[in-house]
Amino acid sequence: MNHQSKSLSNPSWPILILTVALLLLGFNLRAQKTAKPNVIAYYTGGGGTLIDSFPVEKLSHLIFSFGHLKGDSLHINNAKDSALISKMVELKSRNKDLKVMIAMGGWSACAPCSEVFSRKNGRETFAKTTKELLDYFHADGIDIDWEYPAVAGFPGHRYTEDDKQNFTLLIQSLRKRLGKKAEISFAAGGTKNCIDSCFEWKKVMPLVNRVNLMSYDLVSGYATQSGHHTALFSTSQLPLSADYGIREMIKMGVPAEKIALGAAFYARIFQNTTDANQGLYQPTKFLSGVSYKQFQNQFIENNGFKYYWDDEAKAPYYYNAATKQMATFDDPKSIALKTKYVVDCKLNGIMFWELSDDSYSNGLLSVIDDTLKK
Repeated sequence: MNHQSKSLSNPSWPILILTVALLLLGFNLRAQKTAKPNVIAYYTGGGGTLIDSFPVEKLSHLIFSFGHLKGDSLHINNAKDSALISKMVELKSRNKDLKVMIAMGGWSACAPCSEVFSRKNGRETFAKTTKELLDYFHADGIDIDWEYPAVAGFPGHRYTEDDKQNFTLLIQSLRKRLGKKAEISFAAGGTKNCIDSCFEWKKVMPLVNRVNLMSYDLVSGYATQSGHHTALFSTSQLPLSADYGIREMIKMGVPAEKIALGAAFYARIFQNTTDANQGLYQPTKFLSGVSYKQFQNQFIENNGFKYYWDDEAKAPYYYNAATKQMATFDDPKSIALKTKYVVDCKLNGIMFWELSDDSYSNGLLSVIDDTLKK
């Protein structure tokens, strides 16, 4: 009798198979349970905020914003910023799983990106200095905020069709230099133009940990019609939304588990020229932004503001009929729905701009955390 037939004839064999199966099932259930969506905060240190006053235990990632290009190198502008990055890394003593990253660029600060990253030596110098800075600060990764490769971004900034391929080469240089352990992410605009034209998605995504979808400012500072700047779902009059951007990226081959949905911890106020439709979809111009922590002082009935909820867009807004001002934003209700969307669609996580705009306690970050625990 061979070993196989002897084993199969042993009456304890089915029990062993069942035990192994149950152990594997238990492992899989634990793995699914621990695959919690990431909670990713950009942080500028603005508004006189103190990073250690925020509930960083509720974050998976904290991104310093911003480092910049100096020549071809990644550069931290001053001693104050260096001290802030060091302080952010120290917060790992409160949250051992926290990843601290450095973002490069930003809306108005990537003027040289197109030229520098068009050159091999530019890309390689940037990757080399990125590794040096990450090692110096004991930080975990780099987030590229080039707004935008291959399409128009900040007025006057250079962009060319070649940016699309050069962005891929940049990410390849970073991954080669930083190794497999370091995290690499990048920010992508939520417009059709950016999703269609900025990136070689199928080449880039295998090399990065995630893409942070900027599904906010979708009604921009250059808008001539009012609307929701950070809607979860599209409407017939406003096609751009978080859901739209995510669906379009998935069509491009981006894995859902590598997409972080973007939320706004601030309002954008628009000045309409007509008093109609409770402020929505009217001729307008952008006025200013307001931090979430200031809402309770600014958007009150005594100031003429009335709260509305758009159930199609799943988005809140305030409108002041007397001044014809409309404020569009995220609030606890919309943040909870976005967080649930992330869970239901098995996305990588929820990202927000930015932590300085939140309250130290019982803010929007706490809403995300509470929703994930339900």
